[in-house]
Amino acid sequence: MSYCLNPRCQKPLNPDSNKFCQYCGYKLLLLERYRAIEPIGQGGFGKTFLAIDESVTEISRCVIKQFLPQRTNRTKASELFRQEAERLSKLGSLSQIPELLAHVEQDNHQYLVQEFIDGQSLAQELAESGAFSEAQIRQLLADLLPVLQFIHNGQVIHRDIKPENIIRRFSQGDLVLVDFGAAKVITGTALARTGTVIGTPGYAAPEQAIGKATFASDIYSLGVTCIHLLTQIDPFELYSVSEGAWIWRDFLSSPPSDALGRVIDKMLTPATKRRYQSAQEVLEDLKSYPAYQKYVRTQGTRGLYGVGIKRAGDALLPLNDSPTWRLVTTLKGHSGLFRRVHCLAFSPDGETLASGSDDCNIKLWKHRNRYLLMQVYADSLVFSLAFSPDGQMLASGDYNKNIKLWNPFTGSLKANLTKHEDSVTAVAFSPVGQTLASAGRDNKINLWQVKGGKLLGTFYGHNNWVESIAFSPDGQTLISGADDNTIKLWDLNNGRLLETLSVHADYVRSVCFSPDGKYFASGSNDKTITIWRFHQGQVELLYTLCGHSKRVIALAFSPNGKILASASADRTIKIWNCDTGELLQTLCEHTDTVTAIAFSPDGITLASGCRGGKILIWRWE
Repeated sequence: MSYCLNPRCQKPLNPDSNKFCQYCGYKLLLLERYRAIEPIGQGGFGKTFLAIDESVTEISRCVIKQFLPQRTNRTKASELFRQEAERLSKLGSLSQIPELLAHVEQDNHQYLVQEFIDGQSLAQELAESGAFSEAQIRQLLADLLPVLQFIHNGQVIHRDIKPENIIRRFSQGDLVLVDFGAAKVITGTALARTGTVIGTPGYAAPEQAIGKATFASDIYSLGVTCIHLLTQIDPFELYSVSEGAWIWRDFLSSPPSDALGRVIDKMLTPATKRRYQSAQEVLEDLKSYPAYQKYVRTQGTRGLYGVGIKRAGDALLPLNDSPTWRLVTTLKGHSGLFRRVHCLAFSPDGETLASGSDDCNIKLWKHRNRYLLMQVYADSLVFSLAFSPDGQMLASGDYNKNIKLWNPFTGSLKANLTKHEDSVTAVAFSPVGQTLASAGRDNKINLWQVKGGKLLGTFYGHNNWVESIAFSPDGQTLISGADDNTIKLWDLNNGRLLETLSVHADYVRSVCFSPDGKYFASGSNDKTITIWRFHQGQVELLYTLCGHSKRVIALAFSPNGKILASASADRTIKIWNCDTGELLQTLCEHTDTVTAIAFSPDGITLASGCRGGKILIWRWE
């Protein structure tokens, strides 16, 4: 949909193809390229909209800030809005500050178009996950203090640091400082002059409350942010007027370390001369404590990169003492008879999650901000989904015997392949994307040429429904699992059956290859999982895993091949070490049968779907 930017429009929703509002005639595109999709915020000076840049071929999100001041302060507000544009244009070279894309005046209104930060504010994080640990606060300081030093070096005071204005970017985990609408540029003797009283009560420093903000005022606000996150208590309750002191320690279940306590206390000192004078001073104090060293960051292309993350194979893993999978988001929206989420697939760039269900819809999600990007009606129960390696196509297999190829950016149907004689239960693209494999309840596996939709061949051999298929990473082998209790490996060069494995005592519901092609795994209704070594067509059983109490429905290898995730009718997800067969973690937050599971390409996000229609998003941290 397209959202009209006219503040007086009574019916702002429009089809996404419209150039002008169908109700008021207002122009819908800024600079003929930026289209608002939905409002996401409103403040004293205007509204904020999620938007899309239509000048690029792939979906590119951005944010539109519309200037709508009150008449009583229009001149001052207009100047602040203009200054924000100037500040962002200078500061946006740092990756932890939103990049300014455009400053536009259209139809007598001013607009800022900014980089869309795909993430969650610390206020949202606090509400969902509870009080922060000391380790999290140390990481926060290590992440934001260099950003403060950067903007202060640019002679800018932010003046509104608080949890709502700090967003954790999902893709890298770094913290981004947003909303420079209250910021002040220091020129000449401006620092000594009394200025506008601005900021959020409770977080603003005493000198800022009387219009005399300094660089140290931002340090004070960051200190208040830290104690609010540590205690989950409103800042007004953390300060005792009768004692004239912060009493944040009284609200902690255990005292903070002396090192962190001293640093925060100095950040919160009311007297500016006794407070830290620069962010660099705070950093230097923190660096004097050995525990700080593991939070140090490296310089990136647009600034500070990789907040507390290190590389482990091809996947990114956080630098926590005991990293685990943690539930961060729940996506809701699928309906239908059983509301069963049959399948999940991440786009190759990891930005989009596709889900298919009993409700005959395919949903495309921006999973990091819980945004439903698109819903496509598939006209049948959707059993399987797969993105092409280049991300330009989404394949679905359904109850009505169809394989449909979709444009994931527009939702349009590109092709419909119809050679199966019963429901299509599985689809998979070859590693180079030129071939598509499909399997069904007709006991057959078909191979298709993606370009043109030509049927290349059919594999016969299973004598019951084929539930799952997967290509080896080199594209030479196809593996299949079926309700005849067998796993079969096929040579794609000559169509020959390489091996039939009959180790399971019940239906084989899921098969998958590790990304390096050295292993494959299977999950069965007999409650077991097998992990096999695979080399030059030879197979060897390594482990039989027996941790689930009911049938195993779905499996997924992590991108680095070190972890296997399994989903079961016992309502749990289990995380296994592929090298040792050790059970690492059991995730128990689902309230119904877990029917689908998928890793993001970077390995730090795990999506799981269940019979109740929910999709849970997990993060490794």
